[in-house]
Amino acid sequence: MPDQSWIAVDAMGGDEGLAVMLAGVARARRRHEGMRFLLVGDEAAIAAGLKAHPNLSQASEIVHAADQIGSSEKPSQAIRRARTTSMGVAIDLVKQGRAGAAVSAGNTGALMAMAKLALRTLPGIDRPALAAPLPTLGDNDVIMLDLGANTECDARNLVQFAVMGAAYARTILDLDSPRVALLNIGSEDQKGTDEIRDAAAILRGANHLPLTFTGFVEGDRLARGHHDVIVCDGFAGNIALKTAEGTARFVGDLLKRAFRSSARSKIGFLISRPATELLRDHLDPNNHHGAVFLGLNGIIVKSHGGANELGVATAIGNAAKMVRADLTRRIAEDLGNFEKAA
Repeated sequence: MPDQSWIAVDAMGGDEGLAVMLAGVARARRRHEGMRFLLVGDEAAIAAGLKAHPNLSQASEIVHAADQIGSSEKPSQAIRRARTTSMGVAIDLVKQGRAGAAVSAGNTGALMAMAKLALRTLPGIDRPALAAPLPTLGDNDVIMLDLGANTECDARNLVQFAVMGAAYARTILDLDSPRVALLNIGSEDQKGTDEIRDAAAILRGANHLPLTFTGFVEGDRLARGHHDVIVCDGFAGNIALKTAEGTARFVGDLLKRAFRSSARSKIGFLISRPATELLRDHLDPNNHHGAVFLGLNGIIVKSHGGANELGVATAIGNAAKMVRADLTRRIAEDLGNFEKAA
């Protein structure tokens, strides 16, 4: 049984460097006083960085790892160096049971490959999936998966993703029966590939599971707040995610340009500033941060490589919530119940 009070953090991962990672961990510690951390990486560098965060020093241990995974390193190369890298050691701490979860902002492909090799998949899971919360107009975020771990999926994979995504939504969003939809090119029953239609047929009959299947959803309806979980293959999911992120930046940049265009616009900005700040905060990915690899024998959370300290803290907070809710057990139980009834 993993020690639920400890979170392993790959302190050397991410584009923004060690200082931002430590600042994010310190921020998470201030939010959650009971959390403790295993900071993995260069011992001397981490020790020096901790001098700026005395509160974090009291709740942390440093686990030395001499190497780190490069952002462009191939997963096959990363696996061979797992034992000496900060990412690989952080994952191994989960495998050993010394940590309840591991968080890394490093190379996504390497993280997935090493985590799958070290932790293995849960019984009945063919492939792990990458899931993350996205902002909506509704009362809560929407969980979307897969976001890039599996570019090709059959109906069985999609159904497993739906079961795992619903368990995740119950944990993170505190929902009893999450509304689950399949991303498709139309809402009509005859639309989409054979794999998507077959998955829909299976999910329509899964009345024994703690989820509500709502059918198909098109890409322009992802953020309306009508669904709690949206399921797709990793190819479509990654494109949808990057499009949503790009659109959010586009809207922000467009607003900046409009408000700077004239003196009257600048006055308008001052009047509408509370509303624009609310929009900025709602669209800021750092407030909806932390993707998780669902389907593994352990919790591995991927923080965005360019995340600021808020994003890192949010990812760590989500990891801690998953550990406390025993998400891995929930997924295993839901999948077991599904297989029995199939």
